[in-house]
Amino acid sequence: MPDPSTASPELERDSRPMTMRERWQTLFPGLSVTVLIALASAFLSEHYGAPAMLLAILIGLALHFLAEDPKTAAGLDFASRTVLRLGIALLGLRVSVAMFAELGAAVIAMIVGAVLLTILFGILASRLSGQGTQFGVLTGGAVAICGASAALAISATLGNRSKEADQQMVFTVIGVTMLSTLAMIFYPILASLAGLDDHQTGIFLGSTIHDVAQVAGAGFSVSVPAGETAVFVKLIRVTMLAPVVLVAALAFRRTVSGDVKRPPLLPGFVVAFLLLAALNSLVSIPPLVGEWAGMISRWALLVAIAAVGVKTSLPEVFKIGGRAIGLLVADTVFLAALVLAVLVFVGL
Repeated sequence: MPDPSTASPELERDSRPMTMRERWQTLFPGLSVTVLIALASAFLSEHYGAPAMLLAILIGLALHFLAEDPKTAAGLDFASRTVLRLGIALLGLRVSVAMFAELGAAVIAMIVGAVLLTILFGILASRLSGQGTQFGVLTGGAVAICGASAALAISATLGNRSKEADQQMVFTVIGVTMLSTLAMIFYPILASLAGLDDHQTGIFLGSTIHDVAQVAGAGFSVSVPAGETAVFVKLIRVTMLAPVVLVAALAFRRTVSGDVKRPPLLPGFVVAFLLLAALNSLVSIPPLVGEWAGMISRWALLVAIAAVGVKTSLPEVFKIGGRAIGLLVADTVFLAALVLAVLVFVGL
């Protein structure tokens, strides 16, 4: 039996908790890679117009070899989990109860109904195509709520952070981002052909396009009133993120096997999202604070998706198959057809 007095300094260091400095040194290599990817993606997006989220995913996929390096593993995990949750929680400062009152009960009911029906359609279509319930919730939620942000949030509710789950999430982010870009181009044309006025066009675009940037691009390409309405409706959809993630967390928690750590009953980032939304509803948040929170949220999500991209193997993503692509397209078409039908035949 070894004499404790002769224990090596390395063993002594490993047996005690890491200091803040040691923790930072462990996280820095991987975290710095994701920050650089986020900066590069933002630069390319600003100069060439491509979605920053999509660029971050693609650059990250090209650097997958870094995921095999133990030096970067801890930082990549931190970015894909902790930084992700920070970005989602800060979205709460963008929504408030007053937003619901301004749009009216009929529009709110249409938005909530469209979100729920699209998720249910995604679950049904996913199960019929052999993709599973969780993948249906992931794709349906991403299409119905807020694209890449919803995909990241829903994926974070899974207790089993397997490679397959990460691959499905990356596939969903890439898919909804590309579909959202196509929608930004073609949905204003579709709204014009359907005879929608500017207000109705804003409701249609805000209710159907997946990502906020593309919603704004499509809306303001029609008119300023259409753009303002579209962004407003889109933010109402964002408020659906918390209840959907909460229900998904409760449902997925029951399916996690006993030998795997279950996700919390109420995810911390959902609690933070709800508290910030309540704060924004009760107190007048200074515009500068809201702008900074929005900026930090966007950068945090960009860093997180870059980390997920690095951790994901592109050949493995392609193995998900054509049925999954068809599922995303079907969810998108279902949502657009449903909202358009309500606007044309019911009128809002």
